Parts: sequence; C-alpha cells; structure tokens
Amino acid sequence: MAPRPRRGSGEHLTNRFESTHLEPDFDHLAPGEVPDDHATLARTTFLPDQSQSILSRNDSPDVPFTWSVNPYRGCEHGCAYCYARPTHEFLGMDAGLDFESKIMVKHDAPQLLRAALSKPGWGGEPIAFSGVTDCYQPAERRFRLTRGCLEVCREFKNAATIVTKNVLVLRDLDVLKDLAKDQLIKVFVSVTTLDPVLAARLEPRTATSAARLDAIKRLADAGIPVGALHAPLIPGLNDRELPALMTAVAKAGARATGYVMLRLPLSVRPIFLAWLERHYPEKAQKVIGRVSDTRSGKMYDARFGTRMEGSGAYADSVGATYKVFERKLGLDAGLPPLRTDLFRVPGAWAQKALFD
Repeated sequence: MAPRPRRGSGEHLTNRFESTHLEPDFDHLAPGEVPDDHATLARTTFLPDQSQSILSRNDSPDVPFTWSVNPYRGCEHGCAYCYARPTHEFLGMDAGLDFESKIMVKHDAPQLLRAALSKPGWGGEPIAFSGVTDCYQPAERRFRLTRGCLEVCREFKNAATIVTKNVLVLRDLDVLKDLAKDQLIKVFVSVTTLDPVLAARLEPRTATSAARLDAIKRLADAGIPVGALHAPLIPGLNDRELPALMTAVAKAGARATGYVMLRLPLSVRPIFLAWLERHYPEKAQKVIGRVSDTRSGKMYDARFGTRMEGSGAYADSVGATYKVFERKLGLDAGLPPLRTDLFRVPGAWAQKALFD
C-alpha cells in the first residue's frame, strides 16, 4: 500500500480561543525510539455541520463577490499557506492538523440553497463557490454536495463562479455546460507553481500542476469560461514563476488570470513558517525578508486595498510584471459577464406562465 501523503501542517496548534490544549507525550518511548509521524498518520474524519443557512455574505471591498457557498469547513488539501485555517478555531478545533483532518460537512447544503433561492427577496445575484475552502476538495468525491448545489443553480438559472485547485471539477462538466449555455458560470483553476517538487510540498493533497493545466484545457474545450489564479505568490519562492505560470495557463485555454500575494494572518503564520523551515531552511530568511518587504515591514498587513497584492517596491515590481504579461498574452480582457436576468424560482415561474 502506498504511503498516505503528508499533511501541510506538522502539528496541532494551540487554539487562541481555548484555555487548555494537548501536548504530545513521548515518555513511553524507549531511548532512541522515534515517535510516529502523527501528521502523516492523522486520518481524516468527517463531522456533520448543522448550519441552518448556506449563503454567506461578504462585505470586504477587495473580494470580488457578495455571496458565497461553502459546503465544507476545513480542507484536506492541507496547503500550509491557507488563509482559511483560523476559521477552524471558531469551532473549538485548531488551525493545524484539525483543519486538514477534521472536515465539517454541510449535508443539507443543496436543500438549504434551494430554500434560500426561493425566498422572495432573492434576486439571482452570482454565487461564489470556494469563498473559503475548496468546494472540490477530496470530500466532494464522496458527498457530492458541490454538484448538488450547482444543480440547484441550474434549476433556478442562478449564476455562479467556482475557484478550485482540484480536477474533480471535471466530473461536473455536464452541469457546467448547461450553465455555460446561458452564460451562468465561470471557473477559475488555481495554478501556484510548475515545479512538481514544490507543488507536492506546498499543496500535498490536491491535483498536480500538470493535471490542473489539463483541466483548464478540457474546460475551455467544453465551452466553459475559464480563468486561472496564481495564489499565493510567495516572495523568494514561487513569485519568479509568474511569467511562466501565465504563459502556461494561457496556452491551456485560460482567458483571464489573477494573483494574490502570500497572506499570513493569525495562526497561518506559524504554520507556514514551520513548513518553510521544514522544507526550505536555506531559503527561509530570504522568504521572510521579502514577505516583510511586501507587508510594510511586518509579516502581515490586513488593510483593504493592499492585503491581496501587497505594497512597497517589491510588490510593485511583481504587479508591473503581471500587467506586462497580462497584455502580452491577451489575458486582460477578462471573462464574459455573468447573466442575472434569467433567474427564476421554478415553481413560481411555471405558475406565472400559466396565467400570462
């Protein structure tokens, strides 16, 4: 049996909201005996999420959507940089191994979405899938909740956008094609690096970069408006790949791109720094210094307007490079706008048509 992939985080962290926490105790080991790698051995468990609503409203001015759906909390992809990790602390768990191995599942997501879209005040605004965690993470293969929610969008003719780094999105090409016919879907595939070694370390439990490029091609060939995201760009580690990344996704069929500079809020910072020391100790100080250069001398700057792209000379240089290649590769036109005028509540629409 092949060994299971490593986790992005190597340990459980203290939850900032909890007064007690557990520490590993290795007193039972004989002298010289090596403890099990609990990060590798940690099994994924799925826990029911009893949320009574499914639509989340965003009011951040630098996030390009208002409404989002997240069928899962936590993410088995295990990316050490994931900005969503601190959300697990609100659930009484930790942002480290718990975030990757204890996945909250919203089993009623499609039904909750159907109820939300049926309310009189809903007007068919676009819905973003993966506003927090990846809607096509491994759990989706088993629970099929993202597919169920997309089928609801198709039923109501409600526009949607998807961001994912998993080629499982291709399973739902039939639904995506139906949505695309009415200009109701956009898909963005995250491609962070073309280096297979870095990819395996940085994003240990998701699709390879080559598979993601193939997914972009297959989506484009199927008539699905598809773009790519390069997120995060890590100063001193993968940021120099930006021109090659943009060239590769454009060749595959992407028609728009975007990037996000590495963000290290709250408990993400110690997880990423531990990952950096574990995998790239020789580059750690360079990366830390350049991250600081893009964050006003700190490791994170949460100000709207700068938190996504960073600030300072180094961030400006990355931004200028991006703009040059965006124009050169024809990626600056963007994807066609989504339609919102087709939205209708199926039963109400049928009744209205009967009496027209």
